[in-house]
Amino acid sequence: MKTHWTYALLGLLCLTVFESAECLQTVVRADTGVKVMVSPTLTVDQCEICTVNGVNDTQMQCQSSVTVNPEEEVQLLFKCPQPLEQAYVVDIFQTIVCTKEACSPATGAAPQSILPNFTRGLHWGLEAPEKTVVRLEIHGNGLMETTQPCTDGLQFSASNADSDETQYCRGGSVTHLDLLNGASIVVRVNPDVQVESVFQAAPLKGRTMVVSVDSSTTVVIRRNQADPECEVCSAGSVRTCSQTELTLTDVDKLSLEFSCTNPQDVFTADIKRRIACTQTSCSPASGDVDPDLLKDFNRHLTWAVASPERTVLTLDFPDQGLKEISGAEKCQDGYQYSVSSGRSDRKVTKSYCKGGSVSTLDLSGVIDVTLEVPKGGELDPTAFTVKAALRASRMISVTTDPDTKITIKREDDDSDCNACVNEGADQTCDKKQLLRDPRNISVEFTCPQPQDVFIVEINRDLDCSKVSCSGDVLPSEYSLFPDFNRSFSWDFKVGTTQAFQLDFPEPGMQQIPDGETCPDDHTYSIISYLRSGPTDMGTFCKGGPVSSIQVRYKGRIILKVPANTKVDPVSSPFSEGPQTDLLAVVKVHLPRGVSDTRLTSPNYPQSFPDNEVMQWDFIVPSMHNYTMHFNDHMAPECLQKEVMVEYYKEGKRVAQRSLTDPQPMHQQGNFNMMLKNCITNTSLQGLGLDFKVSVMRSGHPVLCTVDLTKHQAVSVQIEKVGSDPYCEMSVNSKLEKKINMAAGTKTSLSFLDCPNEDVRLTASEVIECWNVSSCPGTLLTVPKLASCLPMPLHSFTWNLNFPQDATADLVSPTGSLRQSVPGQECAQSVLLHVAEADGFNIGDFCFNGAIQKVQVHTNVSITAHTPNFSRTRGHFLNVSFSPEIPETVIYRVTPDVSSPTLLATPNWPKGMKASSTVSWIVTVPNQYQALMQFVNVSQPKCNDRHTAMKVKMLGYEEEMMSRREDETPEDKLIVPYSFYLNMSNCIPEEGDFGAVTKINLQKKSNLLAILLGIAGALLLLLIVLAVVCVITKKKKKDQMNKESSIYIGKGNIFRPNDRTFTKARSDNESHVYASIDEMMVYGHLLGDSSYTDSVQDNYKGLQVDSYNTFTGPTDPGMPAIKEPDSEPEMDQYRSFLDPSETFIPSRPRTPIDRQDSLGFQDRRMVDNELYTFKNTGEINTIRLSGIDMEPQPPITEESL
Repeated sequence: MKTHWTYALLGLLCLTVFESAECLQTVVRADTGVKVMVSPTLTVDQCEICTVNGVNDTQMQCQSSVTVNPEEEVQLLFKCPQPLEQAYVVDIFQTIVCTKEACSPATGAAPQSILPNFTRGLHWGLEAPEKTVVRLEIHGNGLMETTQPCTDGLQFSASNADSDETQYCRGGSVTHLDLLNGASIVVRVNPDVQVESVFQAAPLKGRTMVVSVDSSTTVVIRRNQADPECEVCSAGSVRTCSQTELTLTDVDKLSLEFSCTNPQDVFTADIKRRIACTQTSCSPASGDVDPDLLKDFNRHLTWAVASPERTVLTLDFPDQGLKEISGAEKCQDGYQYSVSSGRSDRKVTKSYCKGGSVSTLDLSGVIDVTLEVPKGGELDPTAFTVKAALRASRMISVTTDPDTKITIKREDDDSDCNACVNEGADQTCDKKQLLRDPRNISVEFTCPQPQDVFIVEINRDLDCSKVSCSGDVLPSEYSLFPDFNRSFSWDFKVGTTQAFQLDFPEPGMQQIPDGETCPDDHTYSIISYLRSGPTDMGTFCKGGPVSSIQVRYKGRIILKVPANTKVDPVSSPFSEGPQTDLLAVVKVHLPRGVSDTRLTSPNYPQSFPDNEVMQWDFIVPSMHNYTMHFNDHMAPECLQKEVMVEYYKEGKRVAQRSLTDPQPMHQQGNFNMMLKNCITNTSLQGLGLDFKVSVMRSGHPVLCTVDLTKHQAVSVQIEKVGSDPYCEMSVNSKLEKKINMAAGTKTSLSFLDCPNEDVRLTASEVIECWNVSSCPGTLLTVPKLASCLPMPLHSFTWNLNFPQDATADLVSPTGSLRQSVPGQECAQSVLLHVAEADGFNIGDFCFNGAIQKVQVHTNVSITAHTPNFSRTRGHFLNVSFSPEIPETVIYRVTPDVSSPTLLATPNWPKGMKASSTVSWIVTVPNQYQALMQFVNVSQPKCNDRHTAMKVKMLGYEEEMMSRREDETPEDKLIVPYSFYLNMSNCIPEEGDFGAVTKINLQKKSNLLAILLGIAGALLLLLIVLAVVCVITKKKKKDQMNKESSIYIGKGNIFRPNDRTFTKARSDNESHVYASIDEMMVYGHLLGDSSYTDSVQDNYKGLQVDSYNTFTGPTDPGMPAIKEPDSEPEMDQYRSFLDPSETFIPSRPRTPIDRQDSLGFQDRRMVDNELYTFKNTGEINTIRLSGIDMEPQPPITEESL
């Protein structure tokens, strides 16, 4: 503490000592009941608060904080190097003192004159009498609970003495706060924020109400012990108060005073009325209620209805009816009825809600009707009406089948309800009735609810000892007496040494201890009838390992079902079994995995029949061990023989054990167990056995280490896809349902009892290319995985990653691909699924089709599926990378000439991705044209842009077709040359865009070529006719007819003029030559005059069968020939067989190759009459015809 005695130097002090700090000097006055505390918010040594006092304010005391008490005035000097409004906080404390009548001060207001430029905390403490609630009515806008700072500079908080603080901001629905003694209210105010009156405080006074209760009504006002304390007092002649409950009856306008303002939140009202009935009437005749009595409370209205015996009370609920609910359910509207009836020591209670079909209830005995009403719930003055009458009977019609008997038996001996059959004088009534004959009969019960006191037994007799029988235990009597407790039984009988067999297919049966019931309320029992009496073979439930039971000679199966339970029996086919001397044979299929199957001997825990043998046949799953445990056994005193347990296995010796010997442990394979009893002393405890068979897996795990360090880009996934719960997969000894092995890792795996069909192995490889110019082509091959993996590879996926400005080119190793679409499905063993990186489907493909290449402008995944990867050789696809394409996908297609080609959009039959584009570049061969059909098109409703379908020939600017989603495409379009088909999607609002296009190739028919051919043929015909006319005219002028004859050795002599042939030229082979001597044909070109002189005549070209070189006569003498008078022409030599004067050989049929066509000429032929070859090089044709040779525009990247 520092003391300065010169107040005149204060100003100088602020300028010198605190020249770098802010200073403020002000006067603070605290009113009555107000306490002010000023303290710094920053931990800065220079921040101090000084009080200035003394004569002429000459004294100053500085300290870290200052407290100004009520009615005190203090002059303060603030000094701090930081801004003062941030460096100090002002807390103003006030106390609100309340009585039960008022509070002082009644208004929570903020002193406006106390340091308004600082951050202020306004504190109010609350003092009030015990159990008095003070309500603070918030001024201005309401409050809302929050945990965040308030944006308007006012932060409210409130808390009771024993509760946590709750924070509020303005602008909510909380308009008041109810607080108790010791509560505190705090308002944090930011600097310069104006705040005046905050709240109005007043004590809450208790609530008073006036009630009237008649003499037949009792009202109990009861407080729950967990609710806040509140006292209720009755202001009658004697004032009675209680904090727990108050009972009222037969009072008129009684004043009730509650010490709390909301007693309805603390108390409940139990209102009880009594109704007395005779056998004919009730008083009162309705369930009356005062609707306004304690209306604000939760009310429990109870009507106790008393009636004499053999009286039936009918309750009518006039409004909306009732709907029965289970005991645990609650009614949504809060109105819930409960009706109890029956004897006082044995009541049946049912619950109901409003709004159902139940409008009338017939009851007897002691009846209680309860109605729960929520707070403020409206009530009708009459909740129900009640009528009394002599107890009516209940009539039930019954139809029995042959060999079936029905027993109706009363279980409650205290009840006077009977079952009656027949009518009139023949009517008999008793507590038990047996219906044996197959007929329609009515059963009358002398009580309205006989199902509460009677049970029904339905029995069917199946005698197979005389007539062979088999079938299924499914009688029609299941529908009888649905609201009674029922038991269905079937009696079987076969030959004395024969067994009848009951089969229990899936889900089988499970034996349970005697006396227990099954979860589904369907409990089965099997009884065998021996000479010594009935033997209980055991109690069973649906669902277990027991699959069949054989019982000797005679037995019964019983099914017990409780009332109001739908009968759903297990299918139980029965048949005649084999001859046997065994008491019974039980077949048990032990389940896989770890299990314990409990079984007992017949009659357990009673005695097993003397000198009998029981057998259990156990089917043990493979790779499992079993162990036999005897849980409990009772050994009899044997008079003859011994008790023995025998175990049988196929191919092994019988193992005999006593009850105390060690039983088989950790063994495998199916086995039979026989329990043999001796002849016992029946006066003592007999044989009994309770045992279980424990099964556990014995299979050895398959161990495998998968090393992916050699395949840095390959990852492996293994997943359980089957339902077998016993398949276990482990990764590094940790059980997993799905295994992911990352690329480049080494993992130890273990598989136990996992069939191949329950486990799926997949693998994937990442192929990356970030520089298209340097990335080589890639062959998609499947690397060899670890051979120890027990399951085959299901699929392999290649994930291709490359830059956005690049394209992946996919080419089949066989040269082409085929897309699998409806009508063009892939039936090959290898299927390639292509999808974008986000999983969007592009399509499924196989080898050998019309698609030469697929180009994808996005990261893509390719998944190969094949039944056996180990048999697949080579690679699946060739992948290369090329520059960017504008489309999403481009297909390069060469259609098949012999069959249609189907082209489908990506993701068909679903739609294309929004704003995506696909193109097909279709190459049409020469001499063909494409017939294009849109066989299936689905169009969306576009939200933005339009879909487009365009067809354009390569090298041409004009589009052949362009359609949007609101336009219908052409049904058929003929495209003469190679073209491209483009489809683009919009941003759909609804629907999908997709299409399937069919392309057929057709041979062209060139009309111009045909017309030119016809014109040429006509011109040629005219020329031929002109030549013929000239030659004919020349012949007529020629007077000489020089003819020559040809001698053929050993042939006939003929005259050249004898041109009579027996066959026409078209019918003979006169134009066919066996051989032609080129020297004779082209001899005039050789330049040898001696040879030409030897030729005597010009041949006229007679039709002959064959031509042979003339060698002169071979006969001894020349035949004499009578020559005609005219001389032959000797002055001119003509070529052999001049085509103008003899036959013209027909042109060969359609040539195989172009060089065989008349439209081509071989350049190797010399241009002379011999047409000899000039060289031996390759054929170099010269096209002589322009037909069908229209120019095809080249396919270039620019044309795409």
